[in-house]
Amino acid sequence: MLFDTHTHLDSAAFDEDREAVIQRAVDQGITRMINIGFNRETIPTTMQLAEKYDFIYAAVGWHPVDAIAMKEEDLEWIASLTAHRKVVAIGEIGLDYHWDTSPKEIQHKVFRQQIQLAKELNLPIVIHNRDAHEDVLRILKEEKASEVGGVMHSFSGSWETAKQCLHMGFHISFGGPTTFKNAKQPKEVLTQVPLDRLLLETDAPYLTPHPFRGKRNESSYVKYVAEQAAELKGLSLEEISEITTRNGLERFGI
Repeated sequence: MLFDTHTHLDSAAFDEDREAVIQRAVDQGITRMINIGFNRETIPTTMQLAEKYDFIYAAVGWHPVDAIAMKEEDLEWIASLTAHRKVVAIGEIGLDYHWDTSPKEIQHKVFRQQIQLAKELNLPIVIHNRDAHEDVLRILKEEKASEVGGVMHSFSGSWETAKQCLHMGFHISFGGPTTFKNAKQPKEVLTQVPLDRLLLETDAPYLTPHPFRGKRNESSYVKYVAEQAAELKGLSLEEISEITTRNGLERFGI
């Protein structure tokens, strides 16, 4: 059994064969998936998937790339959706300094608002962090995000950064980049993350693992991430699958 803790199965990349993609994941032993709704377009389609499939759950939030478009009523909308039994987290939220689409000060404001909302609702948060390690850590600490914890999605930072996240009660999630031959740092960090804080994901259709790098990613490929994690941890595929699935179920209260 495997748990893909971060996927985007509602992406247009799956419009031609979405049901087949989901079935392939089931056939590969993926028993749970969390689909991420991150803006005005993807939140409704995420909710639709969660309602259609028993094993798909939802996280809803506002992505930093789209922060400039978020209005007060969008925050209220996200809050209202958390009453749904299949919504298990606020996310993905955070900071993105790679794509120059939303000013940093707006990203910071939207990030803080959603951490505060998660604390009010007592829900974990799913963190998107691209080229913004220092500010992400600072805001998480200032907003006392440790009160709810959550997941550092597709972690790309150093072990020093990971230790600070672990200290705040976060789980560390790894995806396709961990399987890349030149991915020295992700492999080193995964090796050091405690087993009870380790999660696996695909971020499909993005970040496709080896040996399919460069092609569309899908949830069934979380198996390749699990194989890499098992090798780095000196465990069998079955052991790492059981451990990370249990971690996911506990982290998201499923």
